[in-house]
Amino acid sequence: MIIVTGAAGFIGSNLVKSLNLRGETDIIAVDNLENGKKFRNLVDCQIMDYIDKREFLQQVKNNEYFASNVRAIFHLGACSSTTEWDGHYIMQNNYEYSKILLNFCRNRRIPFIYASSASVYGSGHVFEEDLQYEAPLNMYGYSKFQFDQNVRRCLGQNSSQIVGFRYFNVYGPREQHKGTMASVAFHCHNQMLDKGEVNLFEGYDGYGNGEQRRDFIYVQDAVDVNLWFLDNPDKSGIFNVGTGRSQTFNDVANSVLDWHKGGKLNYIDFPDHLKGCYQSFTEANISALRAVGYDKPFKTVEQGVQTYLDWLKQTNYDPATL
Repeated sequence: MIIVTGAAGFIGSNLVKSLNLRGETDIIAVDNLENGKKFRNLVDCQIMDYIDKREFLQQVKNNEYFASNVRAIFHLGACSSTTEWDGHYIMQNNYEYSKILLNFCRNRRIPFIYASSASVYGSGHVFEEDLQYEAPLNMYGYSKFQFDQNVRRCLGQNSSQIVGFRYFNVYGPREQHKGTMASVAFHCHNQMLDKGEVNLFEGYDGYGNGEQRRDFIYVQDAVDVNLWFLDNPDKSGIFNVGTGRSQTFNDVANSVLDWHKGGKLNYIDFPDHLKGCYQSFTEANISALRAVGYDKPFKTVEQGVQTYLDWLKQTNYDPATL
């Protein structure tokens, strides 16, 4: 079987669905459904069992899990809020939990594929998997950064697969439960449905209105990277998962406007609480990912937003259900 933590979340549920399309249904879905609306992400997925994240962790600590039947663990569960400053909560939830699962997998030679984040790079302009370029700006980024350091100490000593993915700005289907942490494309689409116009932040940090740049990656492209490593268990390491090219927030908003065939773009004040802890520019260096053998292309913002909004239309998505 395959275990997916964060299975009802954004990337996790897309991964479960993609595994299903490959004929994989012996999947243990681990998550926290205190936000019960996340169940919708798994309704069209086939799983063998669902386990609460706390119960699962206890089973792992007690060595209750029948590890001989586990093909791989995808660890995607975490508190992903970049505005959460409760350091104790973040480190327990993101760092300690991850360490326990990592050790569980190492001791049993189970492939361990986990979610890191591009937030480890902070406000730097070099996005390469190297300690000298890593300086997180918030507790979320620090929790991912510190776990990556733990993994680096293990990589040369381990005979089983360990892979960390530093996701850049992922967007696409099944993110509606994320609220304010959902993608710019999602929020712009909802604004268009509501008022026929979209809002972006005005200029900040040396960038013009809407000209802050991020590496936006469509969620299926990110999932495809996961599946490739599942199929190549001899490959280990920490890798950036982005397109390798930055695009502006204006590109995202205009792609939404183009899909809607009209609308207005406005600029609003940059929030004070984000100043000093906001990444105005990201662009993944994907040389390591390419060097290890992954050669599939990645969608541009224009391609990805078109595909995403088509999906929302086809699934009769209703923002009133959020």
